Amino acid sequence: MRLCASETIIDYLTTLRADIMRSFESLEEESTFVKTAWDYAKGTGGGEMGVIHGKVLEKGAVNFSAVSGDNFPMQDGSGPFFATGVSLITHMQNPHMPTVHMNVRYIESGDTWWFGGGYDLTPMGFPYNEDTEHFHQTAQNAIPEHYPAFSQNAKDYFYIPHRKKERGVGGIFFDHYNTGDLEKDFELMQTVGNSFLPAIMPIYQRRQDTPYTPEDKELQQSLRAHYVEFNLIYDRGTQFGFRSGGNPEAILCSMPPCAKWL
Repeated sequence: MRLCASETIIDYLTTLRADIMRSFESLEEESTFVKTAWDYAKGTGGGEMGVIHGKVLEKGAVNFSAVSGDNFPMQDGSGPFFATGVSLITHMQNPHMPTVHMNVRYIESGDTWWFGGGYDLTPMGFPYNEDTEHFHQTAQNAIPEHYPAFSQNAKDYFYIPHRKKERGVGGIFFDHYNTGDLEKDFELMQTVGNSFLPAIMPIYQRRQDTPYTPEDKELQQSLRAHYVEFNLIYDRGTQFGFRSGGNPEAILCSMPPCAKWL
């Protein structure tokens, strides 16, 4: 493990997570995040789940982990590994408020290292062009050089083959990012992480009082089912978590509180 780099990255991730949790809590009148620590059984380290259930956030999860072990569980690495990251998901009470996902991570495997992450927006039946444009423009403003490639990565990655559709309206996604300059690459990850709240919070503040009907809620829950399918079948983070022996409750925090298959 590159101790100095890893400690600096962990410090950034824990600060980012705290900022995001405070911002999400600002949407609620009373509800706050419940935090649950866990230890990594197959190596060292662990993490902390943060889950909120409120009047605006039907369920939100903002998780942190930093684990190391002897055998990297995926095909894109081998040998001893270290992995740390922040991952979050929101499932909103109001169907007009989209689900959002964000992850930023740093991984060491054997003699190599890389960064990954991004964020993407999934309207649950009610896409607003204004919201989509704001979300993408914020990302583009943050990383203009990388936005075209990272945006296309998101379109390719967040695709549900058996549904023949994208999971949502896109965003940015990158993985295995290593230019050979760890400090510079870490700065990119920070730029992505720091642009997340400006991308999502204006959307939530704009939509949280939008009236909705029981039929709107039914549509939201049926589209949540597609979200579940992607996360359980295709998502690399879910696969990494299970294959590495991570905490099942933390891995499955991305699941909505209620979804329906018609």
